[in-house]
Amino acid sequence: MSQPESAIADSRAGDRAGGSFQNGKESLAALAERHGLRRAIARPSLPVYLRQLWDRRHFVVTYATSRNVSKYTDSALGQLWQVLTPLLNAAVYFLMFGVIMGQKKDLTNYTAFLITGVFVYSYTQRSVTGGAKSVSGNLSLIRALHFPRAALPLAYTIQEFQQLAVSMGVLFVIVLVTHEPLTWLWLLIPFALLLQTVFNVGMSLLLARVGAFVRDMNQLLPFILRTWLYTSGVFYSIPARMKDQPEWARFLLEFNPPSVFIDLMRHLLLQTYPEDLAKHDFPHSSLPQLWLYAAFWAVVALIGGFWYFWRAEERYGRG
Repeated sequence: MSQPESAIADSRAGDRAGGSFQNGKESLAALAERHGLRRAIARPSLPVYLRQLWDRRHFVVTYATSRNVSKYTDSALGQLWQVLTPLLNAAVYFLMFGVIMGQKKDLTNYTAFLITGVFVYSYTQRSVTGGAKSVSGNLSLIRALHFPRAALPLAYTIQEFQQLAVSMGVLFVIVLVTHEPLTWLWLLIPFALLLQTVFNVGMSLLLARVGAFVRDMNQLLPFILRTWLYTSGVFYSIPARMKDQPEWARFLLEFNPPSVFIDLMRHLLLQTYPEDLAKHDFPHSSLPQLWLYAAFWAVVALIGGFWYFWRAEERYGRG
């Protein structure tokens, strides 16, 4: 065979090999589909994803607990900082807003009012902050192991709930020491914390996806949370400050999620707080309204946040 004829034969053989390769790829894809095989990182259906998350509940709790234990290992006071940090913040707010700006004149028990607001808001603030970093800060774990990524923001919220449990014990002591009576409404406190926890989980999931793909989010989040702090009535009474303002403006501030959970906890813990509102004729949301608002935000945040996070499940840790 001459050299030109040999080159033509080699070219035809290469074309036949390429065609066989393409046919082979198609056959493998069809074979995988026929036997129900799928990519390992493919996003599962929502029911399957929920089941996978439930199967790893022990990992979630253990991971949260280990992070909680190791967080203050390098400090002399250790776990005491879980309580000292919000208390020190409350002391600063008391000096600035209670004494210097005179916010305490509208309230009989401003100390318990303020500390309740600080503890409740800090729970949501820390959950959101931790959730925003839960995916972007654990890329090595995500790339090494296959598990539902929602376990990470959920673990961060559980970690903050464990810290809150200690803080609430201190808060109960402060409330009783400041001469607030122990009433049957205290029995409803776990349900209020449950609604707030559900809300925190939803927000943590939402911010986890945003933080995973928007690298500047961790720089912007402190400013967003600081604005949220000042508009949530942590160190002032929204009904008292908004008495002479339009009704819609007061409603917007009171309907703000942290404001709802803070106000709900104050109504349950402090008998003097609703009495002060009634005594000064301050318009405010009633206790049934606050329960309704809290349930609304919990359901909306959980469903919206979980769905939004799940939609990007197969994208976490890539790139």
